[in-house]
Amino acid sequence: MARINYVELPATAIDGAKRFYEAAFGWRLAEFGPSYAATTTGDVDIGLQADAGEATKAPLPVVDVTDLDAWPAKIEAAGGKIVRPIFAFPGGRRFHFVDPAGNELAVVEADR
Repeated sequence: MARINYVELPATAIDGAKRFYEAAFGWRLAEFGPSYAATTTGDVDIGLQADAGEATKAPLPVVDVTDLDAWPAKIEAAGGKIVRPIFAFPGGRRFHFVDPAGNELAVVEADR
């Protein structure tokens, strides 16, 4: 079943954002390069994206699915618009879409 398993937050500076979430909530964030950190609990995790060229303007909910290649057509048939085609990243592949209300979300299939 498709479910939200991740929320990616835009950040202006990774170090400050990482310190905040660790201090405020006691979360442990792993660093994935100079501009990205994330929790890795396996439940609903958060990522912090400080690369201005990659960050979205608002929090990005990420929906976990199987058979990623089938999902762009489903999203478009339901009225969504693909804004970033399928791409690979460390840990899986995903694409971004905008729903009819203008919200950007991502759909991901993790490497298994």
